[in-house]
Amino acid sequence: MSADALQAQMRELGRRAREAAKAIAIASSAQRTAAIQAMGRRLRVHAGPILEANAADIARGKENGLSAALLDRLLLDEARLRAIADGIDTISALADPVGAVMAEWSRPNGLRIERVRTPIGVIGMIFESRPNVAADAGALALRAGNALILRGGSDSAASVAAIVDALREGLVEVALPADAIQSAPSTDRAIVGMMLAGLDGAIDVLIPRGGKALVARVQQEARVPVFAHLAGICHTYVHSAAAPDKAVSITVNAKMRRVSVCGATETLLIDRAVAGALLPTIAEALRSQGCTLRGDAEAQSIVAMDAASDEDWRTEYLAPMLAIRVVDGIEAAMAHIAHYGSGHTECIVTEDANAAERFLREVDSAIVLHNASTQFADGGEFGFGGEIGIATGRLHARGPIGAEQLTTFKYVVHGAGHIRP
Repeated sequence: MSADALQAQMRELGRRAREAAKAIAIASSAQRTAAIQAMGRRLRVHAGPILEANAADIARGKENGLSAALLDRLLLDEARLRAIADGIDTISALADPVGAVMAEWSRPNGLRIERVRTPIGVIGMIFESRPNVAADAGALALRAGNALILRGGSDSAASVAAIVDALREGLVEVALPADAIQSAPSTDRAIVGMMLAGLDGAIDVLIPRGGKALVARVQQEARVPVFAHLAGICHTYVHSAAAPDKAVSITVNAKMRRVSVCGATETLLIDRAVAGALLPTIAEALRSQGCTLRGDAEAQSIVAMDAASDEDWRTEYLAPMLAIRVVDGIEAAMAHIAHYGSGHTECIVTEDANAAERFLREVDSAIVLHNASTQFADGGEFGFGGEIGIATGRLHARGPIGAEQLTTFKYVVHGAGHIRP
């Protein structure tokens, strides 16, 4: 397809999304709920074709030399697809954010003012390997009264197309426009540039999910607002007052439960006061599950492991590999996180309530946890049913992006013939 033809096709796609967004915004809550429920049913009905499409993507990925982490992100099986459909069911049962009154007050002159949640409009989603993103994004965008334009990566093209077909069937089933969820017609890189430019005003906000190259391009070129999802350089900090059993179980789960997710811990920080006693046990538990360790000089003096370089502290491995640093107390741990972290998710393991409160208050990341694995950095675990991503910026949306985060607001003012003197 020529560049001009592709651009014309994307402009038409944007125009249809804008028209669909108007219909979705004024649809009743009951109708949108019914549509989301229908999406879940359609995913189950079409499980066979979706898994066949995914198998083709996996085979192609192996031929193209995708890493184990990327293949894991790409993989759908019966259990994962069932979990996606179950997540959509959860989203359908969420309170509808559209029209909710966030605040209200009256002025001395009798004017009554309400701040009311409203849909954003058209969400543009640019992502790479994870096909479940298409389903989560479709259901969450609809719950919040928005239309959605998806541009997945070439690795997951067949899977995404099959999922989007099922979601669109769900919309049609309840007489809502199928164009409320659309996928770009190809994985041509030029489409990313068109979406970053806003498709002639069709896109209201962009959400990127991918590697450093994609995020860097979005930050440099975007001409519409962006909910940024940076790398998940997540930390688990074992404080001097950590309970040993929690230190081991939380660290192992945070790293090894699923190494390819953005909430996987990539760096372990451990207090010098307990490193000698705890690090050997933690290291043994990690290695028993196939994790490779890299550490600073002090960590290496306690447990034999490869040396960590400065680059290791900045790396999102997405693999069974963990960087370990021995620190001299909470100040040093927080300083390391502030310098090397990506603002995603951090955990402190401690029985000291004051230390925990200080960590939770002072660490400036989207998600901070006390005595809980960083793998809980997930919209489903927060009760959102799913997520479009973990926003690591500071404006509007932060942390898991669920339906509520996909709304904006307007002010509704009630008068009784008021005129301003």
